[in-house]
Amino acid sequence: MAGEPLKLIVGLGNPGTEYARTRHNAGFQFADELARRHGAAFRSEPRHRAELARTRVGDTDLWLLKPMSYMNHSGDPVRSVTTFYKIPVESVLVAYDELDFPAGVVRLKQGGGAAGHNGMRDVIAHMGDAFWRLRIGIGHPGNRAAVLDYVLGRPPAVEAQLIHEALLAAADIVPLLLTEGAQVAMNRLHSRESAPGAPAAPANS
Repeated sequence: MAGEPLKLIVGLGNPGTEYARTRHNAGFQFADELARRHGAAFRSEPRHRAELARTRVGDTDLWLLKPMSYMNHSGDPVRSVTTFYKIPVESVLVAYDELDFPAGVVRLKQGGGAAGHNGMRDVIAHMGDAFWRLRIGIGHPGNRAAVLDYVLGRPPAVEAQLIHEALLAAADIVPLLLTEGAQVAMNRLHSRESAPGAPAAPANS
């Protein structure tokens, strides 16, 4: 089975140490984990308003991108990099925090809307919606008015561990996504949610 022709993996988040371990920076954490695993180092690219890393996963060369424009303006750096390196939108995967999933759940899909996520809304506005998404569950505070403080807050230790484990599981399937394709990678990733004690995602997501 042919793998997906990914060329760019984007992690969404906010720059600065004050945001480093917040829920909203789950995408940055995923990009950092891939860089750590595959021997890449991020460097500042002011012309793209981003940090970029070049790595190789198996036989595939990949760019890793962290926009430095703050979450609500993530789309411009993504478009800048894809235009400069001539990367088609279907070859982009964007990782981000997902309020609609409990901490510990992570899902892979292609296409769709922003579902209220401002960073995703901006990426879609700049890129269209045909890119891949890695949605990293962070849970919901239960009150829409509390969402901003919640996503910009740091999760307690138990939730942080669940998010970290989800990030590791997602990083595990990237080589599979590149070599065997999306269906195999999704089956592997999503099957962990049905394991004993694993948090469940909504059935219609």
